[in-house]
Amino acid sequence: MKISYSWLKQFIQTDKTPQELSLILTNIGLEVESLEKVQPVAGGLEGLVIGEVLTCVQHPNADRLRVTTVNVGGAETLQIVCGAPNVAAGQKVVVATVGTTVYPNEGEPFKINKSKIRGEVSEGMICAEDEIGLGGSHAGIMVLAEDTVIGVAAKDHFKMEDDYLYEIGLTPNRADAASHLGVARDLAAYFRLNLTMPDVSAFKADNENLNIEVEVQDQEACPRYSSVSISGVTVKSSPDWLQDKLKVIGIRPINNIVDITNYVLHELGQPLHAFDADQISGKKVLVKKCAEGTPFVTLDGVERKLSAEDLMICNAESPMCIAGVFGGKNSGVSEQTTNVFLESAYFNSVSVRKTSKRHGLKTDASFRYERGTDPEITVYALKRAALLIQELAGGTISSSVSDLYPVPVKAFDVEVSYVNINKLIGANIPEDEIKSIITALGIKVVKEQQGQLSLEVPTFKVDVTRECDVTEEVLRIYGYNNIEIPSKINASLSYSAKPDKEQTQHVIADMLTANGFLEIWCNSLTKSSYSKNIEEAVHLLNPLSSDLNVMRQSLLMPALESVVYNQNRKSADIKFYEFGKTYHLIGSGYVERPRLLILLSGAKQSEQWNHKDSQVNFYNLKAAVDAVMGRLGIANFQTEELNNEDFAYGLKYFRGAQTLVSFGAATAADKKKADVDKEVYYADFDWALLLDIVKKNKIVNKEVPKYPAVRRDLSMLVDTAVTFEELKGIAFKTEKKLIKNVQIFDVYVGDKLPAGKKSYALNFTLQDEEQTLTDKQIDAVMQKIIANLAQTAKAEIRK
Repeated sequence: MKISYSWLKQFIQTDKTPQELSLILTNIGLEVESLEKVQPVAGGLEGLVIGEVLTCVQHPNADRLRVTTVNVGGAETLQIVCGAPNVAAGQKVVVATVGTTVYPNEGEPFKINKSKIRGEVSEGMICAEDEIGLGGSHAGIMVLAEDTVIGVAAKDHFKMEDDYLYEIGLTPNRADAASHLGVARDLAAYFRLNLTMPDVSAFKADNENLNIEVEVQDQEACPRYSSVSISGVTVKSSPDWLQDKLKVIGIRPINNIVDITNYVLHELGQPLHAFDADQISGKKVLVKKCAEGTPFVTLDGVERKLSAEDLMICNAESPMCIAGVFGGKNSGVSEQTTNVFLESAYFNSVSVRKTSKRHGLKTDASFRYERGTDPEITVYALKRAALLIQELAGGTISSSVSDLYPVPVKAFDVEVSYVNINKLIGANIPEDEIKSIITALGIKVVKEQQGQLSLEVPTFKVDVTRECDVTEEVLRIYGYNNIEIPSKINASLSYSAKPDKEQTQHVIADMLTANGFLEIWCNSLTKSSYSKNIEEAVHLLNPLSSDLNVMRQSLLMPALESVVYNQNRKSADIKFYEFGKTYHLIGSGYVERPRLLILLSGAKQSEQWNHKDSQVNFYNLKAAVDAVMGRLGIANFQTEELNNEDFAYGLKYFRGAQTLVSFGAATAADKKKADVDKEVYYADFDWALLLDIVKKNKIVNKEVPKYPAVRRDLSMLVDTAVTFEELKGIAFKTEKKLIKNVQIFDVYVGDKLPAGKKSYALNFTLQDEEQTLTDKQIDAVMQKIIANLAQTAKAEIRK
């Protein structure tokens, strides 16, 4: 939000410099993101001076040039060659002396140098208005009034003052500060100054010749609608002072009527809209909602289809304006307008926000309405604008103010106590200081009793409705920097449930990051076309767009969007992980499920000269999954091949009916939805279930074994349907105490084996923690394993 320093000083009288005010604004919660010096015209007329043409004769070597002598108030006169047809002796003119940089309306700035033009010395330039940014005419030089004082800087003659522009990073809750008045209120509270408000006491209706009836059919969307009519206006360019005010804050002047509405908007924070009263058919204004699909051409020339939820300002026949958002093409003020109907309304913020997002229209008016305007300022702003229109466009006020306000918005009643305010702030601010700040902010103290204050918060402070809000207001004005940081640190012991969820998550995140994975955070909102179980999808009542209309039911699809985003930018080697939640509608209740996603795609590692480029595969993913399970200390689980629509193929680890993690290759259908054209492997962990298991696990400390471990290998033929996990399970069931580990180190499937068979080579690690194993003990265990493998898995041991 842009705020002008000179404009602020119309509300408060302060001798603080722009730089000093910048620090104060930041300290009271209106963070100044930038402060820059600005000038109403480029160059600020620096170096230009008022002069008088003493003589003017024909140039001896050019028919269209004249040689002049000009007095600019110095010891010597200047000889200047001028080509303007209207230059003459005795004129008071604007002169650019040697060394001055001139900023024309068109073209690049140029520096005035002493030069010879057709053999005659020229020591400056007599300026036309378009050459110095004071107008658009180039018919001749600017000729000033006869009583103009020579030698005066042009900047002073034209009362051209430099200004300073604050760029304030306004937080969404500070709707009250979305204007110069709002910012001035905070400064007035800080300095304990009174505000100087624009005087509207001169407002009166000159006649009742242009009464336009107003009917508000939707009072919920429009609680207050104020209006007035002005006839006999002349639409033209605004005076320089008004154009300069708007230019400083980045608003392009249009005409005096529209400029006044923009001026009052940025001055008081109240949006206004001016209609051409002669375009209001039936001399009646209806505030209502139109039928679904009604066509409406907005001010930008675009035809839009209205929603049945859009609040419209209509005449007796058709809509004229999208309320609080954008005007219509055919009802606005033009050069032919002579009668104006001026609107100043208070619209429901939610209604405006939905309409603005629905049509993709963001305007200065909708920006303020969406955050909440002050319902009590509509009439004041209307009178302010009407008086300015009378002053700058002529005309007469041809109706009384129409103010439809059936249910006035009440001020907020808030109870606070000095004790609670100081407790929340963490400081002992004197009670008188707290009360002084509260009243300086415009909050009324209705009652004070035994340290308790009953407050009435004005309607312009839409975000101050609770005791903590009032405390924040007090702290802002008192100053965050005035709260001392205590030198004493207090600590206390407290019980916390184990495991610490955040700490456990950090441990896994650190491990994955150390192994080259990058953490991603994807949007919880996604498109309904990604849902495989639409009955369980959580739909948004007010979606931002059709692509963000449901809550995600899986972490995969948003992650695939991240994959394609990176791949399209030549970053195809992906190692991602995300801790997030999925959202489901189960029966009549909503369920959030914490999940962990791991995703791999592309090459195992970046291209290098000393190794071959190889792509990630299922086993790289399995290694990552096993690493997570191992780091969490979860070992006792079963394994099973996946057979569902979420994976092309893969495995799952489970305990009983509970699936701990499913992992494998993404399906072609899912990749197609996200437009991914490479192989993707991912794992989906039930993070809540894993944490629950970790919570139940007991940490057992054991000594490092004193006795050596022994390895034995077995090679066997098994049916192709038999998995390693089955063989591993048989081994551990056979001998739970001595077998510490079972690994597979070779697999062979080929034409040298019987049909339907494959060869596995397993190694078994045996160890006794109490004694050294003998050959006899080892052989006995291995024989049992061989027997059970043969019996249970039909394994044929190869000698």
